[in-house]
Amino acid sequence: MRPGRNRGWLLRLVIAFSFAQGAVSMARPAVSYRALALGADERAVGVIAGVYALLPLFVAVPLGRRTDQGRCAPLLPVGVVLIAGGCAMSGLADSLIAMAVWSGVMGLGHLSFVIGAQSLVARQSAPHEHDRNFGHFTIGASLGQLIGPIAAGALIGGPDMAGTSALALVVAGAGAAVAFTSLWRIEDRTAVRSRTGQGDRVPVHRILRTRGVAGGIFISLAVLSATDILTAYLPVVGEQRGIAPSVIGLLLSLRAAATIACRLVMTPMLRLLGRTALLTVTCVAGAVLCAGIALPVPVWALAVILAVLGFCLGVGQPLSMTTVVQAAPSEARSTALALRLTGNRLGQVAAPAGAGLVAGVAGVAAPFVMLGGLLLLSSGMALRSPAEPEQGEDGDEGEGAPGPAPRSGAGMGRKGDI
Repeated sequence: MRPGRNRGWLLRLVIAFSFAQGAVSMARPAVSYRALALGADERAVGVIAGVYALLPLFVAVPLGRRTDQGRCAPLLPVGVVLIAGGCAMSGLADSLIAMAVWSGVMGLGHLSFVIGAQSLVARQSAPHEHDRNFGHFTIGASLGQLIGPIAAGALIGGPDMAGTSALALVVAGAGAAVAFTSLWRIEDRTAVRSRTGQGDRVPVHRILRTRGVAGGIFISLAVLSATDILTAYLPVVGEQRGIAPSVIGLLLSLRAAATIACRLVMTPMLRLLGRTALLTVTCVAGAVLCAGIALPVPVWALAVILAVLGFCLGVGQPLSMTTVVQAAPSEARSTALALRLTGNRLGQVAAPAGAGLVAGVAGVAAPFVMLGGLLLLSSGMALRSPAEPEQGEDGDEGEGAPGPAPRSGAGMGRKGDI
């Protein structure tokens, strides 16, 4: 199958990702509420949230190397099993240490699914389709982030916070398993050819030194850290300000709905501003809005802030994927995407841990000010992004664009990622 022709696989991938991400988005606030019910303080919540990203740090690059040389699809069911198991076992765990361990398993499953899915998108998309297809793919994540918190808020509450949060985690595990139903024959096997013997692997340091790769990784790290800390710490803010868990769930889902809206209009925004300007403007706006969450505003104002913030945060992930894919050597794009995910996980370890320390010293609103500074730095990275390659209507890259892999190697050269 030539990249860019049949997009039925993309719709099924979006559906599967919606269920997998929905389970994770439901589980993460549930983990925070269950940890609070078991006696955790703000710092412990930050540590548990950080462990979610710790295990994946050690396997992201090896998984990317493996995907560069073979198929993407096998990582998807493996990821679903780990997500479902991590969610369910977090609900059955009765200690903070056990919850941290199963949170790590959940994170490992999410990483496996995302590496396989992103590589599939990049591999089966023509170069001029990367921005659009990555944007559509990440709609799956946003749908999950929309539904998950609402479901968590509907189940969690009442005097038995430990019991209701445990129920939410078990339900999240069952929801993740539904992703299996749309993973059949999602990859075109005829396009896959092993890269073994096609030359030495591109060293990691060479990939990172390619202009655009490091900047794309940092932007992705900043945006994902903002989303993660919002998910983990907005429940804590709600507890301190007397906002019910159901309302917090609606606020998180409002943020996700705004992100979906952003990605639906990504193509016209790119035509109007271009990738560099769009990334820079949204990162600056996101920085201001994150700092605004620290203010003691009423619930309606918090809803407005989160809606606009969600729209701004919707830009960073898909466009940072395209930046990394198009900047990296064609024979190492899965590895480059894995490095991007490694950066994401570093942020998911460091940002919640740092947020926990800051919250313990300066109050629970302080992490949002920290996020504002991180997004401001990412706007500077966006300004230094490489020039966007011109694309022909037929999908051929214009003059000066990075050359795609030969048609016979389209199995790796034309891939998709998140």
